[in-house]
Amino acid sequence: MTQIKADLADFDAIAGKLDALRSALGSVIVGQEDAIELLLTALLCRGHVLVIGVPGLAKTLLVRTLARAVGLDFSRIQFTPDMMPSDILGTELIQEDEKGDRHLRFVKGPVFAQLILADEINRTPPKTQSALLEAMAEHQVTAAGKTMRLDEPFVVVATQNPIEQEGTYPLPEAQLDRFMFALEVGYPTLDEEKMIVADTPRITSAANEVEPVVTREELLKFADAVWRMPVSEHVVDYAVRLARATRPDDAGAPDHVQQYVGWGAGPRAGPALLHGAKAVAAIAGDPTPSCEHIKQVAPSVLRHRVLTNYAAAGDGVDAGNLVQAVINAVQPATYG
Repeated sequence: MTQIKADLADFDAIAGKLDALRSALGSVIVGQEDAIELLLTALLCRGHVLVIGVPGLAKTLLVRTLARAVGLDFSRIQFTPDMMPSDILGTELIQEDEKGDRHLRFVKGPVFAQLILADEINRTPPKTQSALLEAMAEHQVTAAGKTMRLDEPFVVVATQNPIEQEGTYPLPEAQLDRFMFALEVGYPTLDEEKMIVADTPRITSAANEVEPVVTREELLKFADAVWRMPVSEHVVDYAVRLARATRPDDAGAPDHVQQYVGWGAGPRAGPALLHGAKAVAAIAGDPTPSCEHIKQVAPSVLRHRVLTNYAAAGDGVDAGNLVQAVINAVQPATYG
């Protein structure tokens, strides 16, 4: 085992609470099992999530319901091309007191919440995107000459529309790398869509009646226990080799990676794989992650960190295909 001090928290209790949270979300959200699991994993990791999907897939409803079920402050930011950094961080206003004296008072923006839905984040210019970057990376905001810490947990769930690219500002690689996970959400199945259409009044009512099933204090305790979870050396080895295999100049890179990848996952990918695997293990009630847990989170950790080249575009190969090729090619080391 690596030298990580194990927390004495009962991982069966974590699994039970997260199962209750999953049930609360399932009472409102039809389908979207992958998105629900990934958001629960992100909460335990206190990591940010990029959700890629067309409008109307209940992304806002899912995140708002999750915030209610965990008792977190929720804020939705609709990004637009004319949005300024102060629109999300806050601004100083001149106020007059009872004596007639004027003072500057900082009014906090919507980023001062615990669970943020950054809707269509690629619709806002780079200067506004970068204002969110400090908050995501450092969990703090610098405005009006002051640095203010954000309440924990601070998790950003950002969305992108994959079909409308006109008038958008693609996220730079440095900001994409700040997202621990990325998930592509598809249309519901035929049966799921029938259920949504027939059950809309009940879903709307249920969303307003969701009660907290996990407290903020419990969530922070769980997240700390996950962070301290012990990890075997061979699991660390597998996570690192998996991340390195996405880089075309690495000796362990499969042929497809060398042919189609311009840049592979950076050094943040390995810790993200390991931390995500710990959370998946905790949700299952396991006291330590395995290589299978690494495989479970690998697509959502690596997909947005792999940049394809022109050859990939010409041959119709995307990052998801390449990440799956890496998972298939890189096997855990055997001992004994």
